[in-house]
Amino acid sequence: MINDTLFMMLIVGLIISFALLLLFIWGAKSGQFDDSSKMVNGLLFDSVEDLNDAIAKENKIKEAKEKKKKSKEVSPQED
Repeated sequence: MINDTLFMMLIVGLIISFALLLLFIWGAKSGQFDDSSKMVNGLLFDSVEDLNDAIAKENKIKEAKEKKKKSKEVSPQED
């Protein structure tokens, strides 16, 4: 009786944990954790140099993502 209950609790716990992990991965990949007000707050509290650095960093990230996407599209097919 106790073994059956523990086994059921283990299975339910693993299913819930796996579901939460999948939700977190989905959220991270789809940009759910991105700070949409970063630039607005930056205008209020950052200097001009800090804002230029932030823009340059975001542009580098965008370029890296585009380069990665293009390399996946252009990569030769394996025989």
